[in-house]
Amino acid sequence: MQLYLVRHTRVDVPSGICYGMQDVPLANTFHQEWEEVKSRLSGIDFECTFSSPLLRCLLPAKKICEEVIIDERLQEMNFGDWEGKCWDEIFASQEGKRWFGDYLHATCPNGESNDRLTERVQAFINDLPQTSGNILIITHAGVIRAFLVLLCGWMAKKAFDTPIAYGQVIQIEITANKNR
Repeated sequence: MQLYLVRHTRVDVPSGICYGMQDVPLANTFHQEWEEVKSRLSGIDFECTFSSPLLRCLLPAKKICEEVIIDERLQEMNFGDWEGKCWDEIFASQEGKRWFGDYLHATCPNGESNDRLTERVQAFINDLPQTSGNILIITHAGVIRAFLVLLCGWMAKKAFDTPIAYGQVIQIEITANKNR
């Protein structure tokens, strides 16, 4: 099975704002950016398409496939009280310092931890259909990083330190010997 993980295109949110599970709009450059993504996916037949329920993923997914399977486990990390706040403001707070000191395990206030996000993604992977075909997944950078940890054996720090661009397509092959 081939997974094609696609990060949504740019959003209409000022740089430096935390917007994890907020349902923010896509940037006005969406159509141009999405044409570039579509060209990278052209010629690939997808057995099924999954999407985060957030509109920044769902809208592009529906431009590729009429039947999209919406799965809440593909949502970005829940940053809780920090949603919509400036990252600089978050970092300056005591809770922010605690979280940045252990961002892999610490829980955001009224949100979730990276560990919880990874558990969600593992549950999604466990439920993937048994197929030898291609699966398209439109999701978020944090979720894609969890896939890289779980399916490619990356260390979490490497995944966090690896930039994932808006509209980036990452292909992962799942073979019979990979844990599901």
